[in-house]
Parts: sequence; C-alpha cells; structure tokens
Amino acid sequence: MSRSSIWVSAAVVLAALAVTYHDVAAGLVRQWRTDDNYSHGFVVLPLALWFAWDRRAAVRALPLEPSRWGLFLLAGSLALLVTGTLGAELFLSRISLIGVLAGLVLFFAGRAHLRALAFPLAFLLLMIPLPALIFNRIAFPLQLLASRAGATALEWAGVPVLREGNVLVLATTTLEVAEACSGIRSLVSLLTLAIVLGQFSLRTRWGRGALALAAVPVAIAANAGRVSGTGLAAHVWSPEAAEGFFHAFSGWIVFAATFAALLAVERLIVTIEQRQPAHGAIGTPRMAPTLPARGA
Repeated sequence: MSRSSIWVSAAVVLAALAVTYHDVAAGLVRQWRTDDNYSHGFVVLPLALWFAWDRRAAVRALPLEPSRWGLFLLAGSLALLVTGTLGAELFLSRISLIGVLAGLVLFFAGRAHLRALAFPLAFLLLMIPLPALIFNRIAFPLQLLASRAGATALEWAGVPVLREGNVLVLATTTLEVAEACSGIRSLVSLLTLAIVLGQFSLRTRWGRGALALAAVPVAIAANAGRVSGTGLAAHVWSPEAAEGFFHAFSGWIVFAATFAALLAVERLIVTIEQRQPAHGAIGTPRMAPTLPARGA
C-alpha cells in the first residue's frame, strides 16, 4: 500500500472516528471546562500534537509495515467504548479513544511507527479524568497528609492546634482541608508540567523520569506548606485570611513556588546530564526533529 493510499484511508477512518467519538469528546471538553482538577486537559491535546509533529522527520524515515495486530487493538478499544457507553462508565469510553488511535497507527504503519509515536499517545492519558473511585482513593490520603503536615508545622510555629481528621481547630477558627485543598489538582498540573519540561530540556530517559517523579514530593510539600501558612495567617491576622481572595491568591503563590522548585530540579538534572557521556541520551534537547525514542 502506498503512502498516499494510507493517508486517504486514514482520513476516512479519522472522519468516522470523529462521528463515533463526538459525544465522548464533547463530554470530555465539558469536564475540562467545569472541573478545575482537569482544566489542564485543554493544553494536553495541542502538546501531544506538537510532540507528534516534532517526530515527523523520524517517522517519515521509517518503513511502512502495516500490522494486523492493529485490528485486534482497534477491536479491543472499540469494545471498551461499547462497554463504557452501555455501562455509563466515562473513563472506559474516553480511554478507548487512545487505544483506537494506537491501533490505527499499528494497522496502517506498523510497530516502528507506534514506538515512535508512543510518547505523544501516552501523553494523551493526562487529559482523561480518573474514575471517581480512584480519584477519591488518591485525594483522601492527600487530604489527611496535608492536614497532618499542616498541624505539625503549626505546632512547630507555636500555634495551638487540634487536628481531627482533616479538620484543624485553632483558637480563632476552624479550618477544613477539603478535597479541593488535598493538593491533587496541583499535583496533576505539576506532573504535566514536569513531563513537558523534561521533553523540551532533558535528553536522557532517566532525567525525564526523575523530573516527573520529583513533581510528586514537590507538590505534596508545597500543599502542606500552604495549609500551615493558611492556619498561621488565620491565627496571626484574622480568620478572614483563610478565606476568599487571600486563600485563592495564596494558591497561585504556592503554585509559582512549586514551579520554581521544579525548575531548580530540572537545572540540577541538566547539570548531571552534561557531565555524562552523550551515548546515554535518547535525543537532543527538543525543538529539533529527533530519532524515535523507545518509551520516550
């Protein structure tokens, strides 16, 4: 099959997908717009397209080796769509879209192309909201962790505090570390930023992985600092300091601080990479076409 025939076939299939996944995509965009935990979804798709475009030279150099295994992946992913639709399980319906795209690449172009495009496809996972069951299993421990760390920091600062679960009782007010204050929102956003930053500035697989992993403790520590800072402000100034504008503004300040910390980690990794032989690299710093990177 020639490349032109493949492009025509792929265009027809993508048009069919647009019709099939119209409702799924509309629901996904609606949740990005209304759920602050996943508002970063708006930037994930354009970035994934950019990552795929950045690999265009390497992809063109690969031989076309269509694989029938792509049909199995495609059929399995469509089965997920049907299951998710019939069971009203949004996660299955949405995740099936990524499986369908991977199946199409495998069927029309082959395994080498799928490996070359694995990262852009995997990056799309960040735009899919987690099922509520999994989300709550992550958010609730983070709430308790932030409450415990916040209470400990306040005690170190000499502020009398009583912690009952995720509630901090101060002399002047009571603070509840709600789900929105669990830190999962900043954790997901910072993780996304770390992955993007690693792709643009780091050249080794370990470096990118380390930067992504560093986002987790940085986000958790920053949220604990925000909780304790809010309690301290409420104790020193007034309970109003823990509400409204001041509370929202502190969130932006803390996120900026976490991003600065992430940049510091990234600079450290860059320094380590520069001291290592270049053979460990999986690509040059981004902004230039690179060879396909397995698992990158």
